[in-house]
Amino acid sequence: MKRLALLALATLSLATTLPAWAQKVKLATSMGDIVLELDAEKAPKSVANFVQYVKAGHYNGVVFHRVIDGFMIQSGGMTANMQEKTSGLRKPVENEAKNGLKNQRGSIAMARTSDPHSATAQFFINVADNTRLDYPSFDGWGYAVFGKVIEGMDVVDKIRAVPTGNKAGHQNVPDQPITIQQATLLKD
Repeated sequence: MKRLALLALATLSLATTLPAWAQKVKLATSMGDIVLELDAEKAPKSVANFVQYVKAGHYNGVVFHRVIDGFMIQSGGMTANMQEKTSGLRKPVENEAKNGLKNQRGSIAMARTSDPHSATAQFFINVADNTRLDYPSFDGWGYAVFGKVIEGMDVVDKIRAVPTGNKAGHQNVPDQPITIQQATLLKD
């Protein structure tokens, strides 16, 4: 009985030390796979928002529509012909940039407009340390980091280096579309 109680206590102790943010998402892109680890402990609203879009299939077929080497790669809202994917968009998520997570190389953050609380489905992966985007940034808010790349940073680096130009009124668009073929939740 004593041994069972110790085993239960050890299991409980281990469970409380495991990160609450072990949710993982695989982005299968036309250039290779990127695996993200999401931090639901520090960015619960952003993670829940992102996961809901993954479950709904929103990211399947969107492209990396803004690629700036030395800064970031952005996706989540445009089709290959640079049309905004508006079906299934939900109301914006509250900005969680005060969560202590940093816009470091390999981190994933919510993209937004000048309105700090305007993020919906678009996101970006930092390809450099972008501390100017951390809370409090130039606008007093910052860009909410909600996870990081744990596999496929070589794919991110391939994407950041592609030739870009202008297309359909947008700048920094890859000359050849780079598509998220499928976004899926991974089981630990």
